[in-house]
Amino acid sequence: MLSPTATIALATILLGLQFCSSELDQRRLRGTPFERTTDGYVQVDTLVLLDSSRNRPIPIAYYRLEGSDQVNAKLVLISHGYGENKPGTYLHFSSLARNLAIHGYAVASIQHELPNDETLPMKGDLAALRRPNWERGVANMEFVREALGRRYPSLHTDRIDVIGHSNGGDMAMLFAEMHPTRVGTAISLDNRRMPLPRVSQPRICSVRANDAPADPGVLPTPEEQALFGIRIIDLPDTRHVDMDDRAPEKQRAVLNQLVLDLLTKK
Repeated sequence: MLSPTATIALATILLGLQFCSSELDQRRLRGTPFERTTDGYVQVDTLVLLDSSRNRPIPIAYYRLEGSDQVNAKLVLISHGYGENKPGTYLHFSSLARNLAIHGYAVASIQHELPNDETLPMKGDLAALRRPNWERGVANMEFVREALGRRYPSLHTDRIDVIGHSNGGDMAMLFAEMHPTRVGTAISLDNRRMPLPRVSQPRICSVRANDAPADPGVLPTPEEQALFGIRIIDLPDTRHVDMDDRAPEKQRAVLNQLVLDLLTKK
């Protein structure tokens, strides 16, 4: 059994955090990076948190306005889609995270899979077979929420917002189901397996791509949407894989504004 210190060191090596080719990534590594945007400065810190109860390192990218005291800033957790356990997947939502930070949110994008984790099942009863992966993701999210609350006492972490893409959307929906009092708004970016909670609190929203239908029963019926106030938004020009930084600039701008509107209840 590795010590916590050794585990963090090994995770850092495995996740490639020390191998950065660009100057921007080198600034990220030092922990005090600033990224200029058209609206100001966004500070991005890459951290590796250690959940000692599970002896599990959890890399995150933490975005906030530079100079912000974070008093009452609301925390948003982003969960990436499945990336075949590849390192750095948590960095693929920088466009969305930066846009939210510009508007006053504190955003943590979480790396859920590590290189040595079991791969995600692709055949069979996927909702049942992937449940352990989602539950581990929920544990990661809850640990990050608590850890950031301790690290930044002025940050508002009692009730957070959660966003997840694809398999990360399944995690976000499960988090909302398991911890309803800790979530204000839960947004699925085209999750396909975990049924959306049929509840009015927390607020449930799902943004749908044009090429990846959800399994039967995942999405609420129109009657359920009306009853619980669940928002389902179709993006007819967006593919499932185009909901992160890989999307064309125009589609990223549309998604960024849509997510912001959902979080501010527009």
